[in-house]
Amino acid sequence: MHNSAIAVKTEPVRLQSAEELNALRDRIIAERDPQRLEVVVCHGTGCLASGSAKVSQAFRDALETAGIQAKVMPGIKTTGCHGLCSRGPLVVIRPQGLFYQRVQPKDVAEIVQRTLIEGQAVDRLLYRNPDTGDLVFTQDDIPFYKLQERVVLRNVGKIDPTDISDTIEAGGYQALAKALTTMTPEQVVAEIEKSGLRGRGGAGFSTGRKWRSALSAIKKKGRPVYVVVNGDEGDPGAFMDCAVMEGDPHAVLEGLIIGAYALGAENGYLYVRAEYPLAIRHLEIAMAQARAYGLLGENILNSGFSFDARINRGAGAFVCGESTALFTSIEGKPGNPRPKYIRSVEEGLWGRPTVLNNVETWANVPPIIARGADWYNQIGVPHSTGTKVFSLVGKVNNVGLVEVPMGLPLSTLVEKIGGGVPNGKPFKAVQTGGPSGGCIPYHLKDTPVDYDSLVAAGSMMGSGGMIVMDDSDCVVDVARYFLHFLEEESCGKCLPCRLGLTRMREILDSFSKGVGSEQDIADLTSLAQAIQDGALCALGASAPNPVLTTIRYFKEEYLAHVQDHRCPAGVCKDLITYAIDPALCTGCMTCARQCPVQCISGKKKQPHVIDAEKCLRCGICKESCKFGAVLIS
Repeated sequence: MHNSAIAVKTEPVRLQSAEELNALRDRIIAERDPQRLEVVVCHGTGCLASGSAKVSQAFRDALETAGIQAKVMPGIKTTGCHGLCSRGPLVVIRPQGLFYQRVQPKDVAEIVQRTLIEGQAVDRLLYRNPDTGDLVFTQDDIPFYKLQERVVLRNVGKIDPTDISDTIEAGGYQALAKALTTMTPEQVVAEIEKSGLRGRGGAGFSTGRKWRSALSAIKKKGRPVYVVVNGDEGDPGAFMDCAVMEGDPHAVLEGLIIGAYALGAENGYLYVRAEYPLAIRHLEIAMAQARAYGLLGENILNSGFSFDARINRGAGAFVCGESTALFTSIEGKPGNPRPKYIRSVEEGLWGRPTVLNNVETWANVPPIIARGADWYNQIGVPHSTGTKVFSLVGKVNNVGLVEVPMGLPLSTLVEKIGGGVPNGKPFKAVQTGGPSGGCIPYHLKDTPVDYDSLVAAGSMMGSGGMIVMDDSDCVVDVARYFLHFLEEESCGKCLPCRLGLTRMREILDSFSKGVGSEQDIADLTSLAQAIQDGALCALGASAPNPVLTTIRYFKEEYLAHVQDHRCPAGVCKDLITYAIDPALCTGCMTCARQCPVQCISGKKKQPHVIDAEKCLRCGICKESCKFGAVLIS
C-alpha cells in the first residue's frame, strides 16, 4: 500500500502519455553530463555488511575537506549489488569505469587525491588477474564480469534504486508504455509465449503458458484476477531475488504491471520475506515514486488501465515459497500448502484465478516486451531461453552474483567466472537448486546449466542458488545439513514429509557416527523415493534430492562411513581424531591458547600434543595453526 512517509527524490510530474514519458527521459539525459566524474559505491547487502556505508560517508567528508567540489564536480551514487561480493566494498569511478575492490574508509583520501584530482589509478586497490598477475583497471575487463550476459541485472549496480529518474534514464517503463499504447493484452501474452520464458523460481514452467491458462480460467470464472510476486527467497546461500529487489525494484514492478495489463488484473501483491528489510524499503520507495508519476495506480499513462499493488511481508517460513502456502499466508492464515487438484491459475488467492511468478521472472518481462521475443529466445538454448541469475557461493574464489546465458557449461561458471576453488584444487561437487536440489560431481563439470540438463543429472535449476564444494566437504554431512533444514521448515501437514524426513535424517545421523550397513543405504534410497511419490507439496517431493544424488555419485563415501568407520573429508566428528605433527609444530602455543577445553599441552618452542579423550574436535586448533602441524585422521 502507499506509504506517505516515503520520499520521492525527483520532482513528481504525473505523466499522461508515452510521449510525456519519452520527453521526461530526454530531459533527464540532456541535464546529465556523461563525462561528469562520479563515484559509484556498492550498497548491496554484502558490501553494506563489509562497511560500504562508511566508505560512502568517507567520500562525502573527503570531498568537502579537499575543497574540490566546485572544481571537478564529482557525484556520489549508491547502487545495488555489483556482483563480486567477495571483493567488497566495491567502488567504480565513472566515466573511466575504474574498478576498486576492498575499499576501506582509510583508502578514500588517497582515491580523491590520486584519482579524482590527479587522474591516476591507485594500483593497490585494483583487481589483479589471478592467472597472469596483471592489474585490471576496468570492471568490463575482469573475467568475472566479461563472461556474463546481463538482462535481469542490466541496471543493478549502475542506477540508484531509490531515484526513479535513474530508472527512467536507463529505459525504465518504456516497455510498459509500449504495451499500453501499441499492444493488446492478447499480444503481450503471445509475446511472452513466443519468448520461451520459463519460471525462474524453480519449477521452470512456461510463463506464457501459465498466463494463457489464466486467461482461459478468467473466461470461465470471470474476474477479479490477481498477479503476485514471489519474493520469499529462502534457499541457504541464495540472494538473487534479494539483489534484484534491492538494486532495481522498478524492473520487478514494471514487469508486474505489464502482466496485470495482459491479464486484466486490478490488484497485485509482492510477497517479500521480512528478513529483506532493504529490499522492502526500496520496493516501497519505487511504488511511491511510480504512483507519483502516474505509472502505478489509477489510469496509468492515461490509458484507461488501472492497477495497484501492495507488499506482504513473509515471516520467514521456507514452505511459504510454495505457491499455495504463499497464498494462504497472504490470506492471513498459517502458511500451509494445499493439494493442487486445481491449479493456481484457476483457483489461487481467495479462490480466484491467480498468476504467481518469482522476482526474476517478472524482471524478465520488460526487456522481452521492449526488445521482442525474437531477441530473447536467441539467448540460451532452445528449451531454456534467456539468461539465469545465480548466487555463486561456497568454496570458490569469486563469491557473488552472476547472470549467464542458459546452457553455459557448469565448469565455465565455476572455474572461469567463479575463479575456481581456492588453492587451485578441482571442485568436488556443486549443489544446484538449493536444499531441494542435487549435488553434481566434478566428472559432470561440463553439464550445460539449463533446466533439462540439470534434471537429467539428478538436480534442478531451482531459484538459482549454487554452492561449490571441495574435498574438505563431506557429502554425508552436506546431505544431513540440507535434510535437517527441510525437516525444520516442513509444515508437517502430510505424513511422508512429517515422518519420512525425520527418519531419513536419523539414518544419516547414524552414518555420521560410523553406524550402519550397505543395506541401510538401500533402505534410505527406498524411503527417499517413497517421500518423493507421496508428499503433498514440492518441498517434500524434492527434499530427498541431495541424498539421492550424493548416493548416486559418491556411494563410496557413504560406504567409507558405514563399513570403514571413516570420514574421508575429515568432517564427521565421531569418525576423526586430531593430532599434532611434531616435525611441523614450532611450539608457538597458539593452538593451546585457542583450545576451548585446554586439551593441548606442551612447552614453548617444543612440539605439543592433543589429549584425544578431552578433544571436542571443534577444529579451532587446525584453523589457528599457521604451520599446518594439526592433522586429521
